Amino acid sequence: MDPTDIARWQFAIVTVYHFLFVPITIGLSAIIAGYEITWVRTRNEQWLRLTKFFGKLFLINFAIGVVTGIVQEFQFGMNWSDYSRFVGDVFGAPLAVEGLLAFFLESTFLGLWIFGWDRLPAKLHAACMVLVHVGTLLSAYFILAANSWMQNPVGFAYNPDTGRAEMNDFAAVLLNKVQLVTFPHVVLAAYMTGAAFVVGVAMWQLGRRSSEGDRSMYRLAVRTGAAIVLVSGIGVAITGDFQGKIMTDVQPMKMAAAEALYDTEAPADFSLFTLGTLDGEKETFSVTVPGLLSFLATGDPQGEVQGINDLRAQYEETYGQDPGAAYYSEDGYTPIIPVTYWTFRLMIGLGILATLIAAWILWITRAGRSPAGRRTVWVAMALPFMPLFANSFGWIFTELGRQPWAVFGLMTTDRAVSPGVSAGEVLTSLIVLTALYGVLAVIEVRLLLTYIARGADPVPDPHPDVDEPGNDRPLAFAY
Repeated sequence: MDPTDIARWQFAIVTVYHFLFVPITIGLSAIIAGYEITWVRTRNEQWLRLTKFFGKLFLINFAIGVVTGIVQEFQFGMNWSDYSRFVGDVFGAPLAVEGLLAFFLESTFLGLWIFGWDRLPAKLHAACMVLVHVGTLLSAYFILAANSWMQNPVGFAYNPDTGRAEMNDFAAVLLNKVQLVTFPHVVLAAYMTGAAFVVGVAMWQLGRRSSEGDRSMYRLAVRTGAAIVLVSGIGVAITGDFQGKIMTDVQPMKMAAAEALYDTEAPADFSLFTLGTLDGEKETFSVTVPGLLSFLATGDPQGEVQGINDLRAQYEETYGQDPGAAYYSEDGYTPIIPVTYWTFRLMIGLGILATLIAAWILWITRAGRSPAGRRTVWVAMALPFMPLFANSFGWIFTELGRQPWAVFGLMTTDRAVSPGVSAGEVLTSLIVLTALYGVLAVIEVRLLLTYIARGADPVPDPHPDVDEPGNDRPLAFAY
């Protein structure tokens, strides 16, 4: 067993698991803030009930996400100490700002939101959730800035005496061109995921509730959620197009690997589905869209897209033969083609499918309709998993498509691993964390199902006599 392989598996498991909670947190915080603001403006109790109902589900997701996020950062010191030493001067700033500014902002105002019911003025209470959402956006921005630096290192100078990358332009790191297209793409995908979660939960409730008031309330949630999924899905497609062109500019090998394009072509077709050898070098059957890969990569349907063979020769000339190539493929600078090929298509396909289903749900619920047949409910309940898994496939493509680089053009992954950690030690932490995350998954699912089944609580009756001498307001714990 090689420590690098085990460390990579651990990082992948922890990262993908953690990112199951992140988009739901970002998306739900925005939706809950919108629901509460609407209640403050209209005083329609249905919006208040939706706010509190999805607020409970948000808090469960937020708590598990925080726990898994802490472990995510510990890994840098546990298994990737050489990487941490090399990039620490660059990574330290955005991650410190994320922890000191963004996380404390969202956690502080989330606390006020939880315990501020009936204690804070309604407008101020709603503003707390708005600030929680702002905190999630800032947190995402600074973390993505650090990741974007790995994709396209800027704003630094290499110090040969220390062997480290040292930041000399913080603004360049924050305004990295990869960051400027990645952030809106990720945030819109998060809105899409949170809204799909709302649609799935509300449609299930719509199918089981007989009360007319409850049906009207859950129909509101279905409609607003589906509208957000539709608009966000279109935004994800647009920002993804920009991201593809920037990716081709800074990491042309990743785009070539996404299509298994071995030879440079102009124009280059995009295959929707291919059968052939596992590495994609020889195909026996393929369904292609002429010129689409050229458009995705260059914006021109006739544009030239460099192939894997030409790029590999360029990289070997620029960087030399990669001694760590055996960890990734026999071809050195080429990532694992089946993974990049299929994760790219699963990301796009699931995103498109979720957008189309949202449009369909808006259509069948138009003009006061609230159909909740078995098939409709099952489709709506499947909807949240589509953008959720699309997010995961997108990150797998982004990170594995960069291989064999930990930091593109500067450090290969095999040189980033902790030199003093044995395979047994890494394997032990992998087993422990995977088992722990399995337990957390059971707790998360059980809590969500329990509170989803309860549905939205009715608004409590007012107590007109609480101000009379000797009477006290009943104690209540909101969550």
